[in-house]
Amino acid sequence: MLDNILGGTSSSRLFQEVRERRGLAYSVYTFLNHYAGTGQIGLYLGTRADNLAEGLRVIGAELERVREAPATGEELQRSKENVKGRVVLSLESTSTRMNRLGSSVLTDVPVLDLDEVIERIDAVTLDDLRELADELWPLERMSAAGIGPDQDVFGEAMAPLGLRGAVEVAA
Repeated sequence: MLDNILGGTSSSRLFQEVRERRGLAYSVYTFLNHYAGTGQIGLYLGTRADNLAEGLRVIGAELERVREAPATGEELQRSKENVKGRVVLSLESTSTRMNRLGSSVLTDVPVLDLDEVIERIDAVTLDDLRELADELWPLERMSAAGIGPDQDVFGEAMAPLGLRGAVEVAA
């Protein structure tokens, strides 16, 4: 739910604030990767160099906001309905079903039937989101990587946020 609210859909906070309201990026989203015993949470920002600093500042503010107020009741309900809809629709794809089963086996997560999945989605609370946001997104533990023509632009944009980072300079 938290990924969905922050950056997982076109109605997410990041998409609306960074792309739609401010026009700072052509693409912004969050993503998850699950691994056995660990995982990855990522955020992608596709923008021009002259929008990078402002885009990162807005993202930093949204990350802080999601830790303070992870969702409104309406956002949580909308996210639950979106996730439940995606889960049900994914059952129509054989490859998606097999990927879900294989992922569950590889990451040692129990394989749940549809009713159990829906129950768990419905059980998510605002307090659950707050605890998870505090655990996953403290700015002091985050890092960033960038690809672009000017290493200095990326370093200058990250500095005010206190992010560590690496840059690949590309022509």
